[in-house]
Amino acid sequence: MKSNPVQMKENLEIAGILKRLKSLSNPSAIAGMEHFGITPGKTFGIGIPPLRALAKEIGKDHSLTALLWNENIRETRILASMIDDPKQLTEAQMEVWVVEFDYWEICDQCIMNLFEKSPLAWQKAVEWAERPEEFVRRAGFVLMARLAVSDKKAKDEDFTPFWKLIEKYATDERNMVKKAVNWALRQMGKRNLALNRQALDLSRKLVQSESKSARWIATDALRELQNDYVQRKVNK
Repeated sequence: MKSNPVQMKENLEIAGILKRLKSLSNPSAIAGMEHFGITPGKTFGIGIPPLRALAKEIGKDHSLTALLWNENIRETRILASMIDDPKQLTEAQMEVWVVEFDYWEICDQCIMNLFEKSPLAWQKAVEWAERPEEFVRRAGFVLMARLAVSDKKAKDEDFTPFWKLIEKYATDERNMVKKAVNWALRQMGKRNLALNRQALDLSRKLVQSESKSARWIATDALRELQNDYVQRKVNK
């Protein structure tokens, strides 16, 4: 059987990346990561800044992405999200990855580094928020939060479907979901004055809910969205 030069090159690159990651490993950091709910099956204990530096050195390389993801190590998966090309990101790839999210950091890193830059981001925010799996639902609301921050061209009406989803799933008591719902509500409410008023109205409604989760989400959002700094910002 003839060898595949492309595959051989990619395997050598993966081997080199793994060797580099091992050289950066910090086992003493793993216990601290666990304290913050970062619980991958395998990790080198490397912080995000060194991973960003390595990703910049590697450059965008869609062909390496799947290989890095399939190594199933915290750092290789975060690197995969950092070096992938959003223009080559497919819906199928997004769906494969999202069901494998099993702790908050990998979910949020993939959203921030890659998924929010996809033209499918708005669609997936709605679809995933409706899904029952904890980290798929979290991914939907993290996308909402990030789009509120990063998509400067979005119109206020683009966020309209998100309000109903926030109200509907504010009652989800799972910690990783309720924190993401809260994040989405706060980021939308900090975008401009009109969205701030909508966020405040919804928060005042949710604070009357029988759901403990909804009340926590609303109380925390009201505390931030009504403070002087946010009000000065949205009233400019």
